[in-house]
Amino acid sequence: MIILVGGEKGGSGKSCIAQNIAVFLARDCGAAVIMVDCDPQRTTSDWIQARNQHPELTSINCVQLYGKIRHDLLSLEQHYDVVIVDCGGQDNLALRATMSVASHVLMPLRPKRRDLKTVSHMDDVVATCMMINPKMQASFVITQCPNLPSQASRIAEAKEVCRTYDINVLENVTYSRNIYDDSEESGRSVMEIEPKGKAADEIRSIACEMLQASSAGELRKRFMNLKVNAMGVQYGSGRSEEKRYAM
Repeated sequence: MIILVGGEKGGSGKSCIAQNIAVFLARDCGAAVIMVDCDPQRTTSDWIQARNQHPELTSINCVQLYGKIRHDLLSLEQHYDVVIVDCGGQDNLALRATMSVASHVLMPLRPKRRDLKTVSHMDDVVATCMMINPKMQASFVITQCPNLPSQASRIAEAKEVCRTYDINVLENVTYSRNIYDDSEESGRSVMEIEPKGKAADEIRSIACEMLQASSAGELRKRFMNLKVNAMGVQYGSGRSEEKRYAM
């Protein structure tokens, strides 16, 4: 499974969403996960380096790839349950190459006018890439939402703008919380800092909705079945592909 977290607008929390979903799938669902950092800012790579300072945390590997990465992603997919690609905030070759092979595409947007202006362009990009990869499931997710009840209409309006296009819009959202920044700086996820907190629930709900699962338990069964069906493939830390790619 290849999951792309990307979009044209920067600052919407793409790296944060990608990192937290990676931890959820690896820690709570038992998946073998590798992250691919395509962003020159190296946000996810830096997060992985910080994470590596804490051996008690669930291990997640990372590699930096740029440009025509289609074949690299397909190779990684043969050795991992999930490949999560953080493409950063721009329409570039790496984003389109990933869309050509991704099973899921998640595009975070803040409920702000300048973010919503990018929806039309991303709709065109998705439509173009689906000619090559018709099985790709693309979704918008609204992030960094204001917590004040009086601002709820902004969230609803942002979803309605996205729904005017042919791309799915997730019902679940993330709210503006300091724990997202705190966890990223320490190489952790919100689930590892506050497992029963609201931010942890947001990430679990977004991941399950995107993957059309009712719970982490259902996803764990899916990944276990994949391992059983691929008995000839070695999963885990002993994979030869890790020696080639992982940081």
